[in-house]
Amino acid sequence: MRKLSIFLLGGLIAVSACGLGETVTAKAEERIVYVGGMSAGFTLKAGGAQIIGMCEVMTENGVVSPAVKAGLRAGDRIIKVNGIRVESIAELNELVDKSRGKNLEIEINRRNEQMLIEVQPVKDKVTQRYKIGVLARDSVSGIGTVTYIDKSSGRFGSLGHSVVGEDKRELQISDGVVYECSIVGISKGVRGRAGELRGMFLGNKTLGNAEKLCDCGIFGQISETFKTNDLMRAVASSQDVSPGNAYIYSTINGVEPQRYEIEIVKVDKGNRDHKNYVIKITDEKLIEETGGIVQGMSGSPIMQDGKLIGAITHVFLNDPTRGYGIDIQTMLRE
Repeated sequence: MRKLSIFLLGGLIAVSACGLGETVTAKAEERIVYVGGMSAGFTLKAGGAQIIGMCEVMTENGVVSPAVKAGLRAGDRIIKVNGIRVESIAELNELVDKSRGKNLEIEINRRNEQMLIEVQPVKDKVTQRYKIGVLARDSVSGIGTVTYIDKSSGRFGSLGHSVVGEDKRELQISDGVVYECSIVGISKGVRGRAGELRGMFLGNKTLGNAEKLCDCGIFGQISETFKTNDLMRAVASSQDVSPGNAYIYSTINGVEPQRYEIEIVKVDKGNRDHKNYVIKITDEKLIEETGGIVQGMSGSPIMQDGKLIGAITHVFLNDPTRGYGIDIQTMLRE
């Protein structure tokens, strides 16, 4: 097992949840899912080396930045160097150093467009290695919560929001692995400072494969060996949701999710940022344990009138008992 870092969400924060052995009878035309809430550890690959910043290289002739000169930008994803596929930062560094200063043809993905850019590496005066002057990442890890697992297809949805790194840039992924996760500690949220769940990957227990990351969350295929819970629920239509009492399933200790009471304060079905619900935690036990919504709870299923209506995505920094939720229909479309 290894310790897991939490996804950073900037000014807002997210939640987690899971189902506990309830059953339901639904109309034949309604979509039935297993309600999630289990914590999950995500290891996501960028499918190349994503540039997160530029740096200068100290050479015998002064300080230069080959990447800036060539027109590379933060956010570009380096896919190939001289036609050779790049899957990691280590591979990128090796290809650049082997150039011995000769021009490299770098294929990048910029905002979903493929481009070729020519860059001439320079020798670092200190390390004596050739560099182009970029800071990059090839993967990111963190914890969140599975929202649902589709009963018929085994497809899952989680988080309810995109994933960003410490540079606040959205990560582009090619694939990833999702592990079962145990919550081992809590940093309580207070006004002005987000709390967080601390978790451990259960590296020998694979929950599934992550195949898509977008602004509605992480989606993929559940593992055939993963044992789903017994909590099956129909999915509500957007028109079924109204302000009032509701509840979530969330895991804040170990691997077992619990049910917690909330209130839906506002419904905004057409919100373009997927902030479809304003919710307030009313469960005194959850407030005592976490202060409200904390990082790592993203994806916690929101239930109303026995149906799955959405997932928690963010917390208000000025009031950790309040946050946003995304409509479940928006997640299912992904």
